[in-house]
Amino acid sequence: MSNTRAGFVALIGEPNAGKSTLLNRMVGAKVSIVTHKVQTTRARIRGVAIEGDAQIVFVDTPGLFKPRRRLDRAMVAAAWGGASDADVVVLMIEAHRGITEGVKTLLPRLAEIGEGRIVALAINKIDRVKTEALLQLTKEMNDAYPFAETFMISAEKGHGCDALRAWLGAKMPEGPWLYPEDQIADLPMRMIAAEMTREKLTLRLHQELPYELTVETENWEEREDGSARVDQIVYVARDGHKGIVLGKGGETIKSVSKASREELAKFLDRKVHLFLQVKVRPNWLEESERYSEMGLDFKDGNT
Repeated sequence: MSNTRAGFVALIGEPNAGKSTLLNRMVGAKVSIVTHKVQTTRARIRGVAIEGDAQIVFVDTPGLFKPRRRLDRAMVAAAWGGASDADVVVLMIEAHRGITEGVKTLLPRLAEIGEGRIVALAINKIDRVKTEALLQLTKEMNDAYPFAETFMISAEKGHGCDALRAWLGAKMPEGPWLYPEDQIADLPMRMIAAEMTREKLTLRLHQELPYELTVETENWEEREDGSARVDQIVYVARDGHKGIVLGKGGETIKSVSKASREELAKFLDRKVHLFLQVKVRPNWLEESERYSEMGLDFKDGNT
């Protein structure tokens, strides 16, 4: 292809700012975990979108927050790493929350990594506030940082997203496309499948437990009839958590397995046989192998 463009766009912001929702809308398919709970995205998930002659590789980073433990620190390091590797950085904030303390703490670091690259502002969830408040927020944010452009969007409803994608496409550097035209994500299918199951667990269970669990795809078998057998392990940190994940009479894990299997089958457009096991690993948060499976660097979790 001639006169093509390709580059990386990092979406950064606080947890729950809508980064995963925007990534999925930009790509046109669900490649990132989306729940109402914060800190659900753990790895730098890449989604690929085509805009005219440009290929935009979106990096959906974990939300930026004050880290307390190893997994927190590894997630925050992954987020800033994704931003520092990108051609364009998009800072997402929530219109109704405005300039929070969290956003204020991001700006000095953004000034460091923003040097020499394009940084845009996306004010999300604009349907929750009045126009006057949006204009005031836009002014205050641009007074705090010299953004190249400001976009007012609703990632959930799609408002303003086409304009943002068109602008990003024009900002990509000239060069050949980085991925095949029909590829929408560069995560291994095993990891996407694990993320789907973790999302279903996160939605079913209370707020604290999802942080203490992780899902890994242990085996992936392609069958002669075109279907796939997928074996996954849900690791939890405590015996008490295993019972919660299983549910009374195995009800919870059966429901999660069914929902995850149906979504994975739809994603792959073929039949899937999904088998889940729940295992207790008290120290999985300190095991480097678990971080590798999540696409994180264990060393980044060091203090």
